[in-house]
Amino acid sequence: MKNILAVVKPYLRWFILGGTLFFLLKTFKAHWQEVAAVRIDTWGWLMLTVATSITFLAHIWSGWVWSWILKAFRQPCRQLWAIRVYLITNLAKYLPGNIWHFYGRITAVSQAGGSFGAATLSVLLEPLLMAVAALIVALICTGLGWLETNSDLRIWGLQIFFLGTILVGIHPRILNPVMHQLSRIKGNAKETKTLDGRNKPSLQATGTRPHLDSYPILPLVGAIGFLLFKGIGFLLTIIALQSVVPEQIPQLLGTFSLAWVIGLIVPGAPGGMGVFEAVAIALLDHSQFSAAIILTAVALFRLISILAETLAAGLAWSFKLK
Repeated sequence: MKNILAVVKPYLRWFILGGTLFFLLKTFKAHWQEVAAVRIDTWGWLMLTVATSITFLAHIWSGWVWSWILKAFRQPCRQLWAIRVYLITNLAKYLPGNIWHFYGRITAVSQAGGSFGAATLSVLLEPLLMAVAALIVALICTGLGWLETNSDLRIWGLQIFFLGTILVGIHPRILNPVMHQLSRIKGNAKETKTLDGRNKPSLQATGTRPHLDSYPILPLVGAIGFLLFKGIGFLLTIIALQSVVPEQIPQLLGTFSLAWVIGLIVPGAPGGMGVFEAVAIALLDHSQFSAAIILTAVALFRLISILAETLAAGLAWSFKLK
């Protein structure tokens, strides 16, 4: 069995990427005439502009959340510096492998005098908290009947299982031993420079192993805020194309959250590209939102997300810290 997995694993991401692209192209081919007929009026362009602005703020907010995680691990990183590093490295998630944004952040924290183990755990904990936030929103919408899952209790059960597993896994009693093991990778005493330019022994050198003192409640709340920011951006993208009644808002937010978290965890999709769109198309109620509206909305939101991330990275790059 292991030999089979070893052979299949290198091709798994290409299979997933190819499958999602095939689904999207097939769906577009079936509805391209309706998509071509979609028109965006002045109100729609205004909504898209607001959606871009809110998505832009969402990424700045997520950088702020990462700075809270670093602070929880007692890393010598200033808040503005952490946000700047986060935004600059964010675009690297679209590179093949989907790990280069993590590598950039770990390297930056280590070079700034932080612990390699804590830096590694910070970039792993951040998407885990985002996944928890997305599952919480999706579960609320599913449990209240706002998000249809074909009444399949297995889907609801899997969401609860993964949510519970992650919530337990990020508890300090479980996370701290893992982080202590990672902190040894860097070795012992090492002289590094802190952000203010002064030489300072690394955390390993001082004998202090970085750890979480308490459950990361504040970063988790911040992650929920990020999902709501992004979800509102997606909601406004839909509103730019058709009117939305209040009763439809929970469905849209729940669909966005579930599609986003699946795009996050599925391998072979840099930045969730393709997977997010395919899941959103499959989950949205086609009796309330036509295929043309859904296809146009997911395409526009992907463009909005990339534009917002590019603007945020450019702003962070131009902002020089003393």
